[in-house]
Amino acid sequence: MDGKRGMDLAVAVPMMIVTLPVQALVALGVLGTIGRPVLFRQERPGLHGEPFTMVKFRTMRAADPDSGPVDDAHRLTRLGRFLRATSLDELPSLWNIVRGDMSLVGPRPLLVRYLPRYTAQQARRHEVRPGLTGLAQVSGRNALTWERKFELDVEYVDTHTVRGDLRILAATVGKVLRRDGVTGEGSATMTEFLGSEPS
Repeated sequence: MDGKRGMDLAVAVPMMIVTLPVQALVALGVLGTIGRPVLFRQERPGLHGEPFTMVKFRTMRAADPDSGPVDDAHRLTRLGRFLRATSLDELPSLWNIVRGDMSLVGPRPLLVRYLPRYTAQQARRHEVRPGLTGLAQVSGRNALTWERKFELDVEYVDTHTVRGDLRILAATVGKVLRRDGVTGEGSATMTEFLGSEPS
């Protein structure tokens, strides 16, 4: 077991246990405001682009055109906004870290449909396990452009160390407390990545 994987387990397993009461309260809140299912499951690309099922708490109502607009801004509930701003929606993803699907620190796992849209350089973000947080998240989160995020992801791939991961984790705590960069410009979450313009 390498040092990075050892740190993942040393942090994620205790965090899963310690946060169980918080997760129970969040689950009850989601159940009462959004309903079942409480958990959001979605296939995401992992190491080398291999798919895995990521687990989070639900923050949005199901899309229903008969009930109104189906964009993220209208589907996102008040509780959902709070969970995203505080990153409490991410707590179930600790299980993904324990399983080895994810790491504490690494490029964020995005959508499977983005895979063919990456340039060869951007696709290098999949050379390491995706992370709960990452260099892009502590450098601006959703306030960054997609291109800048991917540049930081690849920078992380080329330079990551256990000590560097610890610095990113410490910076993440500050970002979450300040709720920096939760939304992208003109979007309740982040605009869809449609591919980069040829350079």
